[in-house]
Amino acid sequence: MAEQDNSLLVPPPDELIRESVKLALIEDMGGGDVTAALVPEDTIGHAHVVCREPAVVCGTDWFDAVFMQLDARVTVAWHVQDGDRVEADTRLCALRGPARALLTGERTALNFLQLLSGTASITQRYVDAVAGTNARILDTRKTIPGLRVAQKYAVACGGGKNHRMGLYDAVLIKENHIHAAGSIAMAVTAARALAPGLLVEVETETLEQVDEALAAGVDVIMLDNFALDTMRDAVERVGGKVKLEASGNVNLQTVRGIAETGVDFISVGAITKDVAAIDLSMRFES
Repeated sequence: MAEQDNSLLVPPPDELIRESVKLALIEDMGGGDVTAALVPEDTIGHAHVVCREPAVVCGTDWFDAVFMQLDARVTVAWHVQDGDRVEADTRLCALRGPARALLTGERTALNFLQLLSGTASITQRYVDAVAGTNARILDTRKTIPGLRVAQKYAVACGGGKNHRMGLYDAVLIKENHIHAAGSIAMAVTAARALAPGLLVEVETETLEQVDEALAAGVDVIMLDNFALDTMRDAVERVGGKVKLEASGNVNLQTVRGIAETGVDFISVGAITKDVAAIDLSMRFES
């Protein structure tokens, strides 16, 4: 089976973004913004957003949707687009509209922008770390609940590749699946029968399991927590017959060595799980 590439190179559907924003605004506003109500209703505000550190921008559609839901009179003029790399102190956008809406939406809009930019930025650091090798950086299902599609879009903006979206679009047979099914071969046979057409991947922990998975005709073999020497042995054994994914003990200090073993993919849970939000600031202008 050919490799599946489900990377979200374009933003998710508008309705999904609107729903995420709606829930975030309900969470923040409750019965209403009692502080913004202190500002006269007819006051028009002007503001801009500054990025305080080097980053890859992501989340502009979520930012826009916040103000669209609060007051359609708010306009946002972007100087950048998702996927752009920016330096510290870069102005990302300018806003104009009813001051109450700008004040109410500020935190929610920045939360989306700083989180997704953080995801894109750390992904870009991993991608840069393996530059010149054949390895691609993959995300995982270790995402913030309710924001999986958004974070996987951010991974793509940072130059990474999306793994399966969930439990429905690819088969990933892990240790417990193998134990329950009886063997790797039996698990793969069942997967092919129950989910024809879907990519089938098997997690392995030994070279013997790599041989079993290869013989079973899988599409991808995951090398889980393999030492580098063992990983190189696996690459040699497989000889390019199927794709190999390295997983476990991956960080910015180890990822280059893993990539140089010759694996095709390196999955990194940290790019969506351990995200440091980018330092952004929204400033009102007189």
